[in-house]
Amino acid sequence: MVNRRTTFWLFLSATVMTAFCSSGNLGIPGNGKPKEKVDRQPYAAGRFYTADSSELRQELADLFRAAYPARCSQVVAIVSPHAGYVYSGEVAASAFNQIDPSKKFKHVFILASSHRQYFDGASIYNIGDYITPLGKVTVDTALANKLIGESKLFKFSPNFHDNEHSLEVQLPFLQYKLGNEIQIIPILIGTDGPETCIKLAAVLKPYLTPENLFVVSTDFSHYPSYADAVMVDKKTADGIAGNNPDQLLKVLRENEKAGIKELATSLCGYTSVLTLMYMTRDEPGIKVTEIQYKNSGDSDQGEKSRVVGYNALAFSGTLIQANKSNEFSLTEKDKADLLKVARVTLETYLKTGKEPEIDASHFSEALKTPMGAFVTLNKNHDLRGCIGRFSSEEPLYKVIQEMAISSATQDRRFSPVIFSELNKINIEISVLTPMKKIKSINEIILGKHGIYIKKGMYSGTFLPQVATETGWNLDEFLGHCARDKAGLDWDGWKDADIYTYEAIVFHESSRQ
Repeated sequence: MVNRRTTFWLFLSATVMTAFCSSGNLGIPGNGKPKEKVDRQPYAAGRFYTADSSELRQELADLFRAAYPARCSQVVAIVSPHAGYVYSGEVAASAFNQIDPSKKFKHVFILASSHRQYFDGASIYNIGDYITPLGKVTVDTALANKLIGESKLFKFSPNFHDNEHSLEVQLPFLQYKLGNEIQIIPILIGTDGPETCIKLAAVLKPYLTPENLFVVSTDFSHYPSYADAVMVDKKTADGIAGNNPDQLLKVLRENEKAGIKELATSLCGYTSVLTLMYMTRDEPGIKVTEIQYKNSGDSDQGEKSRVVGYNALAFSGTLIQANKSNEFSLTEKDKADLLKVARVTLETYLKTGKEPEIDASHFSEALKTPMGAFVTLNKNHDLRGCIGRFSSEEPLYKVIQEMAISSATQDRRFSPVIFSELNKINIEISVLTPMKKIKSINEIILGKHGIYIKKGMYSGTFLPQVATETGWNLDEFLGHCARDKAGLDWDGWKDADIYTYEAIVFHESSRQ
């Protein structure tokens, strides 16, 4: 695996390195809301690009004039370098030139990987706006707070943002191309592992829509010779263009093992690129186009013996799976694989107390997609345990492992399952779509929809198959759920919030 920790303190450009200083944490809790607005002041201005607004506008005009024109339509994301403008500015302008300047994006999500500090997950600047010499770039703090509040993967600390250049250097290009009316979500990724990138992608995937734009900030190879950089950067760009994150990781590993002299990294922002690719990999309508390549040796101020590579790429096309919850499906092999995961997990855990390692290399992408699920255990046609979750940041097969163990050992209605019972237990799995809050109970279709009733601290759910198995009508379905599951009165559902969801339900062959 690529080791980003060794590059965190490298200043990934050929510009002059300046002293690192911190403004402190401002007394703001990591997941809390600030007491007052604190705009993030420019750090890279005067280092990576000029701090003079008039000179900056002229520099950007010159860069866009020299850059490659638009080659793509329906652009949903770009990959842009983040070095000093004198070195990478033209390539960055070529990336931003792929964006339709007449389109009004609802949000621009900027993904950048931290060079200064390692931390798990990602930090979203949520206490104010970003300032550049061209003016203010508005941060949608409401959405930033929503993301932080809904997922433990996201947090905020000003220390992560204060002296980080990779995100900031993208902003003047955005301002020049789209104006100052944009709203951004500035995300700084501090993780070192692809597993966390998968989880981040699952949270961000609902925002991968035609109304939003994603900007990914990364340079390519660091410090090989000019010729070696050209070779390794082409391999890396091709790995991204395939829109297969596993293939990109393979390329990065091969680059690392190739013994290329002075190669410190072949993709400094690889976690940001991976996060995007985990969002787009199941979008067959998306095409990745390589727009322009240069390295610092192509600049008048660069040298050929030790360079940094820059690539502009565009992700474009139709997001035909933007509403994936309505299109998710499982093949018969997928179902068999999940049932085997549950069975093997129970056998191993109840015998040894340890969760087995599962080889997921032969699993489909569906089984690696974060989804909610319930695992139900039946013994002699009677319920023996049932526990699940409605959503997850874990891959589906991992959720099945965890819920299988929980159903066997943590359902308080039953004593824990013991190993000798397993040959009499039938496993049923329900894979859930995301919940939808309804306005009228007339939206509920018995046998198709599960229901989730919530009122204050009280909540309860019935899976879709409950209505079919019991023969209840709608009033009974709601009444039993309110009284027996949520702990409310029979009519408690009438002034509660009601959500529906669907389920893909399958089970093992009957066991005696």
